[in-house]
Amino acid sequence: MGNRLEGKVAIVTGGGSGIGEAICKKFAKEGAKVVVAGFSEDPVEEVTREIQEEGGTAIPFTGDLSLLANAQGCVELAVKQYGKLDILINNAGTFPETNLLSDFSEEAFDYLLKNNIRTAFVMSKAALPELQKTKGNIICAGSESGALGIAQNAPYGGTKGFMHAFAKGLAAEQAQKGVRCNVVAPGPIDTGWTHKETGPMDEQMEQMVTQGTLMGRRGTPEEVANAYLFVASDEASYVTGAIFPVDGGTLIAKGPAGDMAAQNMKQQPKGELSLQHSKDSHTSVRK
Repeated sequence: MGNRLEGKVAIVTGGGSGIGEAICKKFAKEGAKVVVAGFSEDPVEEVTREIQEEGGTAIPFTGDLSLLANAQGCVELAVKQYGKLDILINNAGTFPETNLLSDFSEEAFDYLLKNNIRTAFVMSKAALPELQKTKGNIICAGSESGALGIAQNAPYGGTKGFMHAFAKGLAAEQAQKGVRCNVVAPGPIDTGWTHKETGPMDEQMEQMVTQGTLMGRRGTPEEVANAYLFVASDEASYVTGAIFPVDGGTLIAKGPAGDMAAQNMKQQPKGELSLQHSKDSHTSVRK
């Protein structure tokens, strides 16, 4: 167990699987008390139990966090259980469909707006009064697609572009209240979203996401969680309004750069977290 977040209380939305699971477990290992928040269909209870079994401190919260009443309930639970709130991780999101815009369903678009944008809005709104008391911080889940756009999922990239601008706006207005706000922007990560068996990508898209990185591979959820750990910690006390890419060089890659990556670059690091739900894709499908 580390101590970089010792004494801190964090809410992680979408905490039951994928990158969210890794953030919850990384934060708990570093001393944070974690509220693992997500849909009732997500393995929120399992992640909470696994953290506790490893000696960490966590409680679950299940509900639709795009509803203000539920967002307020999640914040109230954190304060009731742990006395305060220091960190909000707006990680929850969805990747429901890949399609040309002419064929992209309105249902999927509305689902993106609800889960990728509205949830971050209402959770931030609910959390800010408590974060202002603790001089805490918010980290939003961005994406390389929020900077570059993404073919066959223009609406998804659009929601992430919103998150980038939203976080910068919050940083600008909340500095006077002592609250930092930043973005961690992953590229292709080894979760259920980027495998054809568990998400909306086909085989060609799977190949393209690895070819499009300088390192020729998907990142791991733990590699993303490492960035969240730094940005959330007091070590990043002079960082606000920033976007941290964790994308294997996607933003500067040209053509199928991944094919030319050195073999050591293509090897995923082993990591230290026991991640049981990295391929779960409960929040990648419409409900």
